[in-house]
Amino acid sequence: MTRVLDRIGGPADLRTLDADDLVTLAAEIRDLLVHTVARTGGHLGPNLGAVELTMALHRVFDSPTEPILFDVGHQAYVHKILTGRAAQMPTLRQAGGLSGYPSRAESPHDWIENSHASTALSYADGLAKAFAVRGERRPVVAVVGDGALTGGMCWEALNNIAASDRPVIIVVNDNGRSYSPTAGGFARHLVGLRLSPGYERALGRVKGALDRTPVFGAPLYDALHGMKRGLKDLLQPQGMFEDLGLKYLGPVDGHDLAALEDAFRMARGFDGPVIVHCATRKGFGYAPAENDEADQMHQSRGFDPVTGLARASSGRSWTSVFGEEIVALGDKRDDIVAITAAMCEPTGLGEFMRRFPDRTYDVGIAEQHAMTSAAGLASGGLHPVVAIYATFLNRAFDQLLMDVALHKLPVTVVLDRAGITGEDGASHNGMWDLALLGMVPGIRIAAPRDEATLRSALREAVEVSDGPTVVRFPKTPLGEPIPALRRVGDTDVLAEPDSESEVDVLVVAIGPMAADVLEAAGSVRGAGYSVRVVSPRWATPVDPSLTTLAERARLVVTVEDGVVTGGVGSRIAQTFRDAARDVPTRHIGIPVRFLEHGSVAGVRASVGLTVQDIGRRIVEWSAMMSSGASTDDQDDVASARRSGEVGGILGDE
Repeated sequence: MTRVLDRIGGPADLRTLDADDLVTLAAEIRDLLVHTVARTGGHLGPNLGAVELTMALHRVFDSPTEPILFDVGHQAYVHKILTGRAAQMPTLRQAGGLSGYPSRAESPHDWIENSHASTALSYADGLAKAFAVRGERRPVVAVVGDGALTGGMCWEALNNIAASDRPVIIVVNDNGRSYSPTAGGFARHLVGLRLSPGYERALGRVKGALDRTPVFGAPLYDALHGMKRGLKDLLQPQGMFEDLGLKYLGPVDGHDLAALEDAFRMARGFDGPVIVHCATRKGFGYAPAENDEADQMHQSRGFDPVTGLARASSGRSWTSVFGEEIVALGDKRDDIVAITAAMCEPTGLGEFMRRFPDRTYDVGIAEQHAMTSAAGLASGGLHPVVAIYATFLNRAFDQLLMDVALHKLPVTVVLDRAGITGEDGASHNGMWDLALLGMVPGIRIAAPRDEATLRSALREAVEVSDGPTVVRFPKTPLGEPIPALRRVGDTDVLAEPDSESEVDVLVVAIGPMAADVLEAAGSVRGAGYSVRVVSPRWATPVDPSLTTLAERARLVVTVEDGVVTGGVGSRIAQTFRDAARDVPTRHIGIPVRFLEHGSVAGVRASVGLTVQDIGRRIVEWSAMMSSGASTDDQDDVASARRSGEVGGILGDE
């Protein structure tokens, strides 16, 4: 039997379906979502909860002429399916395939590529203004999760949207969760609206029907048919939104397609700014997701589609080691407190929160507030540990610089997912932090290379009392221990011919790059060059002992998993110059560009950050030094090579 989904080449086809076909289509979309994410990994729970909502939007609004924006973009899988990309779903998050977020390169229906939260309302405000300036009046729809509404940028945008009469339709996809349950006063306000007795009765009927409905096979007709609600109770302006000057519709059952369409048509008819509050269930229609108490299968690395059981883990993770160590520190010191921006479990703070609930603060998706709140906690005599993904540090940079560092406050920032993260694409690579943080006066940055150095770095970081500290680690599995042969100053020596010898090349490996550098050193030795590999315990400030070590080498090469321009290598070279040491240096890192999604290994290969690339570059540069080629000649050779490659090797100094 031909699937209804096979008849959908775009939103126009969706508008030709009858009620029975729509129910069948919703079931087929859920089936596709489950089987796709089971294989590729990705965001399952948010998309299962947005099926009917997205279908209704595309039946009422004329995308792409009338933009539909998603905040955050990980809830746009259904949007991709309905805009002609269903056949490509097996390529989701794979190199050369569909992005896990909206992508303008994929479709004109994807107006923006947002994957950091709380941005869509500002985009919508700007688009509506642009249309007005061009003499066009067309609605702009922003689908905003209740988690995203905990971010301050949303409220800055609301302040501007409410002051105009432009047709911006704000669809609040309220499932009560971001990653974990949404925190804060606004979240409690939405709960009050969502849990009104009338809505609870209607949603109870939906849930009761779903309990009798299999996920796969028969359509979900019995689950949803006949659940339509009239709109006589929808027009209920609520105080907070009314005070902002915004019309309010809701709460609407986010899984009742007819009610959703009616609400969206009414919102469109207002021809001005309006909020449509849709109450949905994350993971809706797939029992393993609905029953996952932690996060309703918010993001999965892959699983059995029948049972929902996750694939076996590949071993211990950096995150779990951090989680163990912060709990141990919390046991010893009652002044240590933890802050998370809506990601308690993903950043390893789950056990700390359970052990010390009064010393754990989930501020919602609000990294800027998290950092300045940490400054306040430190001013009050505590030592806060702020645990966030490295990519989200970008949002809190000003607060770290001016509210923490300027005041020399003892705040420790723990950056998970540093370096290349792969499948989540350009916006989630944690590759900017080493360059950004290098500009912060007085900051100390640790990049541990293994479990032991991670534990010691965290212990040392929370002992610092006169300024901010940072501990960063990657998404990749935790490798084997990398012991030091000896220590010079604050730098570990990992490999060398002997402690007295001068060498052809000194390789400075930053953090977890040490493992690859040690492997690459074998090919350097095989080419006939002597090599010493060292690992600074703290990447910033630069250890003065590196200057001493550099004096006993003909060439210095730095290797890091951050952007090469302005990174740790650049600061090391500057330290040599400041000390009047004329030591040739070369830097290997990530080029300054946005990287396409793919596996971590694949993305590393695309930027020349593999073991083979590292070894080859070091051998080439060593050969140039041995041949006595001038700096200009070396630059010409390096430039010629880069013109034919996509490597991330820059900075001849």
